[in-house]
Amino acid sequence: MTIEARIRELGNRHRSLESEIERQTGRPSADSLHLKALKLQKLRLKDQINALQDAR
Repeated sequence: MTIEARIRELGNRHRSLESEIERQTGRPSADSLHLKALKLQKLRLKDQINALQDAR
């Protein structure tokens, strides 16, 4: 897999997590621990994307 393809894949996952975070936040009984875990995953993906972009 090329670096560009990997960046696209991670970007897609990052956007999916963003959508899930927004859905969960809109719920009246949002689980704060679950939201925290989703946000941490999103941050890790962003770090991976940035590292790959810097490596190009």
